[in-house]
Amino acid sequence: MTRILLILLALLAAATPAQAQRVKDLGSFQGIRSNQLTGYGVVVGLPGTGDDNLEYTVQSMKGVASRFGLQLPAGVNPGLKNAAVVMVTADLPAFAKPGQKLDITVSSMGKAKSLRGGTLILTPLIGADGQIYAMAQGNLAVSGLGAEGKDGSSVVVNIPSSGRIPEGATVERAVDTGFGSTPYLTYNLSRSDFTTAQRVADAINVRLGPNRARAVDGVSVAVMAPQGADVRAELISEIENLEVEAAEAPARVIVNARTGTVVINSAVRVSAAAVTHGKLTVRIEETQRVSQPLPFSKGETRTEDQSAVGVEEEKHPMFLLEPGPKLADVVKAVNAIGASPADLVAILEALKEAGALKADLVIL
Repeated sequence: MTRILLILLALLAAATPAQAQRVKDLGSFQGIRSNQLTGYGVVVGLPGTGDDNLEYTVQSMKGVASRFGLQLPAGVNPGLKNAAVVMVTADLPAFAKPGQKLDITVSSMGKAKSLRGGTLILTPLIGADGQIYAMAQGNLAVSGLGAEGKDGSSVVVNIPSSGRIPEGATVERAVDTGFGSTPYLTYNLSRSDFTTAQRVADAINVRLGPNRARAVDGVSVAVMAPQGADVRAELISEIENLEVEAAEAPARVIVNARTGTVVINSAVRVSAAAVTHGKLTVRIEETQRVSQPLPFSKGETRTEDQSAVGVEEEKHPMFLLEPGPKLADVVKAVNAIGASPADLVAILEALKEAGALKADLVIL
């Protein structure tokens, strides 16, 4: 079944012609990205599944109480089984404006067994620059659950110490991307390729006029653009929908050593090579024989070990790979000798060492 699947994938990859892709599917414009936000907060209202008496939980609760002018007596550490300290994370999308809502993820930092039924107290979400960009609060939705018996036995389903709050944060500050004032726009490919970068630049110049775009390197394309966010938004919309035929990917053979999966792309070629493959099997059989002495003798009945050692070798004829065969021919020839995925990897490694495999061999 595995050999049939490899052949079908090979034939499909070899038969599929190159197709044009939209520029928006090949990469993105620099600066138009999301930003990570993080906050430290407290979840309350838990049914006895919180952090109990951890010191930093107590400190956090004292901090929350001080916001409302309450001061806990010195030396008093209240039991906090109904509270837990958590980390709150969120992604701030590009061009997010104050008042917009964000989904947030809340994860326990301490010994809390479950956050189910808890409520996150107002928590600031901070960016990498230390500024507050959003405020989070709300009731958690937790998919996991846990149960524990009096004898210590317990069962846990999914992860009850983590949950989400849909639209649980409100944006308070917008990120200045400089979108409307930078000297030019920079388009970055998701995968470095000089040929594809040049084709993108050529397509933009054909649509917008000569010398409007140039390939800076294998990833970036610089596009001259007028000032103003509204004008640039219209320009980017036009560029993103241009169709470009991406360059053929470098020849690679990807091998996942843990699962035995082998993927060969259509750019793989081999030069002339002769290949044979066989398996050597050593078989050892152990038997016991009873040694019975003659009547009226002084001998004793004993058992003797007997070993039979044999060697079997499967013989496969050598096959010839003609110069420059395509992917389908390579896989078909290897499968003709009954090679398993592990055997296929061994053959490909040998071809690579012999200089006959024109591809990068990547082991995951």
